[in-house]
Amino acid sequence: MDVLEVDQLSKLYRNKVVLNNINLKCSTGEIIGVFGRNGSGKSTLLKILFGTLKANAITLKINSKITLQKEIISSKNIGYLPQHSFLPKELKVREAISLFFENGDKQDVIFYAPRVSSFESRKISALSLGELRYLELLLIGHLNHSFLLLDEPFSMIEPLYKEIIANLLMQLKKDKGIIITDHYYEDVLKITDRNFLIKNGNKIEINETNDLVKNGYLTSL
Repeated sequence: MDVLEVDQLSKLYRNKVVLNNINLKCSTGEIIGVFGRNGSGKSTLLKILFGTLKANAITLKINSKITLQKEIISSKNIGYLPQHSFLPKELKVREAISLFFENGDKQDVIFYAPRVSSFESRKISALSLGELRYLELLLIGHLNHSFLLLDEPFSMIEPLYKEIIANLLMQLKKDKGIIITDHYYEDVLKITDRNFLIKNGNKIEINETNDLVKNGYLTSL
C-alpha cells in the first residue's frame, strides 16, 4: 500500500488565506472527495499536490519519505486530470492512445475499454464532453502513478458517461489512491470513501450529505 501524506499546507494569494494549515492522508485503495464553492481553493489544492503551484508552507510525504514540491512531477507518483482538456484536438483518438502508450498490451487495455471502439476513429475535436473526459481519464488512469488527482471529471457530461467514469474510478482505486473534486456532489458521494469541505481556507470533515447543508455548501437537500 502506498500512502500520500500532507501536513500544514498553506497558500496565500495577495495576503488572502486560500488554504489554511490543511492536513490530509490518502492511501491506495481509497477515493477522497473534496468539496467547496468556486474560489474556495479546491483546484489550488490539487495543483499544489501535483507540483505545478507553489505552497507557502507544506510538508509532503510519499511512503513516509519527504518529497519536495519540485520533485513531485519527476517522481511520477502522482497523475493529474485538470479541468480543461489537454489532448491535441487535431489528433484522432487512436493516435492519442498511441502517443501515451507504446506498449501494445497497454494500448489494448484502452482500445478494449467500454465504448472506446465507438469513437476511436474520430478526432479529439469531434468527441462529446463525456467521451473526451472518459478518454482523458483512461489515459491518465492507466499510467504508472500511485495517486490520481481529478479536477471535475463529472462536470457537464452526459449521464451515460457519468456511470462509465464512476465504474472506471472504482476499478482504478484497487491500485491507486484518488482525490477528486467536483460540484456534482451526488456523483462524487456515490464512489468516495471519505470526504471533506474547504471553507474559508479550512478543512471540514464531511460524514454525510447533510453536513454539506450544515456548512453552507448546499442550501437544502
